[in-house]
This record gives sequence, structure tokens and C-alpha cells, in this order.
Amino acid sequence: MPWGRTAILHQLPYAAPPRAKGALRIEAGAGGLSLLRQEGALRALFPRKPHVEAVILNTSGGATGGDRLEIEARATPGGHLRLTTQAAERAYRSSGGPAARIRNRLAAETGARLDWLPQETILYRGCDLDRALTLDLAPGARALLVEPVIFGRALMGEVLDEARFRDRIEIRRDGAPLYLDAMRLEGNVAAHLARPAVANGAGAMASVILAAAEAEAHLAPIRALLPVTAGATLIAPDLLVLRLLAEDGFVLRQTLLPVLDLLTGGTLPASWRL
Repeated sequence: MPWGRTAILHQLPYAAPPRAKGALRIEAGAGGLSLLRQEGALRALFPRKPHVEAVILNTSGGATGGDRLEIEARATPGGHLRLTTQAAERAYRSSGGPAARIRNRLAAETGARLDWLPQETILYRGCDLDRALTLDLAPGARALLVEPVIFGRALMGEVLDEARFRDRIEIRRDGAPLYLDAMRLEGNVAAHLARPAVANGAGAMASVILAAAEAEAHLAPIRALLPVTAGATLIAPDLLVLRLLAEDGFVLRQTLLPVLDLLTGGTLPASWRL
């Protein structure tokens, strides 16, 4: 620009940064894996197992505002499909705009077994995450679900005094509602969790749900493993629900792993122990 002249700068319209999108669809039956479709940031690896085990990877490294991640998984008659993750999922600080959205849609048909065993979701300060899981069970299907959540990075001194987290789990059997759990945390999440009637200062929690004919038989052995910050109950003879609170992720795993080992017959995915 020559000296002494006035420059007129035209402001370009703001363009939102590109966001991660991913979709994963998996079906498995008595003959093994029957369908696999991978798009964008979601991928699956398959260790050699007697059943079909899918280790899910989010190549974007986590979820932040505007991300869209969707997983569909179906166990067809006679099949055993197990899904886990390579590592913990991270809900990063959002820069504004729409929330990060994760939708997990699962189904188990008659005589099938489906295990949903992701590792922890870590909520970062300033995150904005909207997550929902639906599970459709046919009569005679079996399902095991776990959803662990860590509220901030305690070792880094992070306090979750600014965050938004919406989570919903819905299970239907033969089209009829079987289980519904919804949670909404917004604003100063740490202060809310510090209330004695809410979480009494817990920094981590997990929900475990077993829908199976043998659910009632597992109740007493599981209760024997639980600390005073956890509880397990039967909502129906074939539906066991556990809620666990812990000081942090390390303490959470001290209880959660023995429970999952019990419910998986000692075959918990290797990624949980790395």
C-alpha cells in the first residue's frame, strides 16, 4: 500500500470453523459381522474375539460445539455384538453456536445380545454436549449398557463451573417403554454436584443397566461390590440398574471394573485396561 493513501478494508463475512461429522453403522448376527458403514470422523476396529467386538475411534479427538456424531448398531438373531471405545471421549470447550450432538441408536433382535461398553466421557470446562442413546429390544434379547462420566479434569485443577450437558437414555422392549433416564446440567455444574442431595461433591459417575433374564441373580453379588456411594436395584425381574458416584475417575474404576467383569463373565474389552 503506498504511503499517504487511505486504504479501505472490506470485512469478509464470518465463517464458522469446520466441525467434525461422523456416522457409524454396524450389524452382526450368528454368522459374524454382516454390515459396516463408516463415514467422517467415526471408525471401528475389530479385535479377534468369539463374538463381534467393535472398538470405536473418533478421529477428531473429541466433541465440541457443532460436531455431529451418530452410531447405529444392531445385533440380529443369534448374534453377540459388543461395542467399546479406544479411549475416553472428550467434550471440549465450545466456542459458541450449536451444541456438540451425539446420537447412539442400538437394537437387539430376538435371541441376540448387545453390549454397549464405552469408556468415560470427560466433560471439559465450557463444554456444551447434547447426547442421547436409544435401545430397542425384541423379546428374548439381552443387553448390557454402561455410561461413565467424569466432571472436569481434577488432576489439572479444573473446576466445572461453566458447562452444559444434556444426556438421555431410553430403552424399549417390543416397542413398549422399559427404562428412561434423563439428566440436564447447566451453568456451575461443580456447585450443583456439591449439594449433598445431588452428588455430595462427586467428580465422576456411572450408570450400568442390564436387561436380561438373569438380571435378578446378579443383584446380590453386585451389591456386595458397591461402596456407600452406589446403589443397585431391580426395576423389573429382568432389568437391573446401578448408579455409582465417586470422587474421581480413578476411584470410579475401582468399583466399576469389578462390576463389569462380573456382568461380562471376565471378558471386558482389553481397551478398558490399557
